[in-house]
Amino acid sequence: MGSREEEVYVRQPPGFESARFPDRVYKLRKALYGPKQAPRAWYARLKSFCSSPVDKTLFLLSRGGDTLIVQIYVDDIIFGGSSHALIKQGLEGTFVHQAKYTRDILKKFEMGDSKPMTTPMSINTALDADEDGEAVDQKEFRGMIGSLLYLTATRPDIQFAVCLCARYQASSRTSHRQAVKRIFRYLKFTPELGLWYSSSSSLSLRGFSDADHAGCRIDRKSNSGTCQLLGTSLVSWSSRKQASVSLSTTEAEYIAAASCCSQLLWMKATLSDFGLRFGNIPLLVDSTSAISVAKNSVLHSRTKHIDVRFHFLRDHYEKGDMDLVHVASENQLANIFTKPLVLQVEGVDNALIKGEIESQWTGLIALLV
Repeated sequence: MGSREEEVYVRQPPGFESARFPDRVYKLRKALYGPKQAPRAWYARLKSFCSSPVDKTLFLLSRGGDTLIVQIYVDDIIFGGSSHALIKQGLEGTFVHQAKYTRDILKKFEMGDSKPMTTPMSINTALDADEDGEAVDQKEFRGMIGSLLYLTATRPDIQFAVCLCARYQASSRTSHRQAVKRIFRYLKFTPELGLWYSSSSSLSLRGFSDADHAGCRIDRKSNSGTCQLLGTSLVSWSSRKQASVSLSTTEAEYIAAASCCSQLLWMKATLSDFGLRFGNIPLLVDSTSAISVAKNSVLHSRTKHIDVRFHFLRDHYEKGDMDLVHVASENQLANIFTKPLVLQVEGVDNALIKGEIESQWTGLIALLV
């Protein structure tokens, strides 16, 4: 963020006011995105280091015979360079985490002294509208959800639990608030988890897809979970409710695989701009029936009730863009985006559990049941 030259105060965002100080305002220490001073401060900050005489969004810095390239578009920024010294990272790779932010939100919502939990959600939790439950402060609940959604940028292990709780922001009840607090208690147990990007990882592209048929207790729509990896590095993931009701597990899995295929094709096209070429990309699915629908023309003819937009999966399989591969359910990485995380903890010391979680956090948490 750029530095500011004048004092700027902003009101608290509607729906996210502090419960303790609802009438106070924020004094900006940095030029945040949004105020009219922000773009000017952002450019001024970059120009103090490097600049380009032609393209106002391109900044160049020379050090000896090496060059650092900085390209910006609105609030996005990309770094590149001819020397590792200018774009320095660890010899083994880069670890991305939000440990400080995690501790800050634990303190903000007075969960810093809460009892730690080993999983973000109980496997027995079945959230629904709970219309007879006691209503809670919606501003506080939305603030907790908003803070957690920002944290999912580096914490795919809480993605499913946060997205499930976020569905009840309009009419939050005590049961929903308790589920959100469970996530915070899990963060208290694992504040420093993040994403590891190894410098020795291969540049092979692959995807995983999974579905929880009729997982939503309100409208019986299924949950789709997908993730995409570049080598051993997790680079993209999603956990979302499907737009329509699936008539079978096969249909739910097929729709999830189509969503994963779409994301893989976009990544393939984007990475081609960097000179990377991919042939047949493996898409790992734990449903043999869903794979058969895509591969077998006879079965495919019996699925006219499935929206036509999902049938492009078969087209790309025939073109050789995708290779649908069966994977055992216990090795399906996308499971954590459709169901609560599970960990066997009976008779095991919490320190050992935490060590097991941290040791398995290499691009994606793969917790063994």
